[in-house]
Amino acid sequence: MAEVDSALRQPPSATGAKEPGSPRMGEVYSALRQPLVIGDKSPGQVSQDVCAPLERRATVWWWLAFLASVSLLLLGVTAVTYQIATGIGTWGLNSTVGWAFDITNFVFWIGIGHAGTLISAILFLFRQKWRTAVNRSAEAMTIFAVICAGLFPVIHMGRPWLFYWMVPYPNTRGPLWINFSSALTWDFFAISTYFLISLTFWYVGLLPDLATIRERAQPGWRRQILAFFSLGWNGSYRTWHRYEVVYLLLAGLATPLVVSVHSIVSSDFATAVLPGWHTTIFPPYFVTGAIFSGMAMVLTLMIIARKVMRLQDYITVRHVDAMGKIVLATSSLVGLAYAIEFFTALQSPNRYEYYAFVNRALGPLGWGYGIMVLCNVLLPQTLWFRRIRTNLLAVWILSLIINVGMWFERFVIIVQSLEREYLPSSWGSYAPTSIELATLAGSFGLFFTCFLLFCRFLPMIAMAEIKGVLSYGRGSKE
Repeated sequence: MAEVDSALRQPPSATGAKEPGSPRMGEVYSALRQPLVIGDKSPGQVSQDVCAPLERRATVWWWLAFLASVSLLLLGVTAVTYQIATGIGTWGLNSTVGWAFDITNFVFWIGIGHAGTLISAILFLFRQKWRTAVNRSAEAMTIFAVICAGLFPVIHMGRPWLFYWMVPYPNTRGPLWINFSSALTWDFFAISTYFLISLTFWYVGLLPDLATIRERAQPGWRRQILAFFSLGWNGSYRTWHRYEVVYLLLAGLATPLVVSVHSIVSSDFATAVLPGWHTTIFPPYFVTGAIFSGMAMVLTLMIIARKVMRLQDYITVRHVDAMGKIVLATSSLVGLAYAIEFFTALQSPNRYEYYAFVNRALGPLGWGYGIMVLCNVLLPQTLWFRRIRTNLLAVWILSLIINVGMWFERFVIIVQSLEREYLPSSWGSYAPTSIELATLAGSFGLFFTCFLLFCRFLPMIAMAEIKGVLSYGRGSKE
């Protein structure tokens, strides 16, 4: 019965309907196409494999990971509570370095959130079928990362209960309004828009899978909740047609946000007159770096999840290989941006700009610049070799290294530029406090707690989309 219900809820391509350009009965698929799903699965088997982790009891490993992430989250909540009660003087900020860990973490988490929209929207528009196994988890990562990112500007305000002042609503303060020409105000609207579109895109994509889980669930409260959130999905042709139109429109809306959101974040820096920040390369540089770090985080989580959730037939080495190529391309672009920055500074008649970049490489925090270049440019070049791209352990270790390097990139840009401004009399040094370190750990706790709950209660893989590509790369069965 579950297999029948599953088949009824598939798009025409998954239930055997003829599509334009698809092979006819008895024809053999191209031998050059490698199958996206291993094991000659049927639609019913896909539902069984993807829903199995949701229907069985949580393993001991899941509980241990969940307790560890919740512990980090509670540590962060404690640190933030103490900071709000005491003031942001608990941080290591000073009159010279007014931005540090808080904005570094903000830019880092916004970057992590870019891979989901890239995989889901842009690759969907380019008809890249391999995205179907990883898009659901990448979309969820986007939402959780944006939540983590949005917390840091609110905390940095010092009085987070006045956050609503950012909203341009009718008020009694007369002509006192937010500064609409400020890039910080653009941040608020860009990130909130990105979050809402990403959340809607993720939820709409979940609808057919929620209906499949609803049919498999036993009568009771769980089935009622699934029935409510599946919005009466019945798998009819008209339902699928409306779904595909809405999904395409949301993909079109989300695609420019990948570019606009981090371009606006870069404007926080590029519109300043500080040496090392005042540069027009920041928008494409930040967008490329965001996709780079986001893809690395997807690899970090998906390589573990495919093993723990027993999804090796769906998240294959081919998927890791494809994502590794994207990581390699974006790493090369990031390295090019580093070189352009340094070349421009060295050729500039502005001695302050020249000194800012020499200080990055050779100054007191030069070790951070070295870590950044090693992790983001040099080590990812090993992905030119297919043997490395298809070695899951090597790719997983490299993805961790890249995430460390991208965090240091934001730290170098922010702190090193602020420590050495125009006048030596205003120079200062910065060191993070235990409160800042605990807040960073708490943000990772929040992210992993949300991701573990997502893996436990919702399908990690888009079943409906996977069923639509089951025939890809298969030969005929005559």
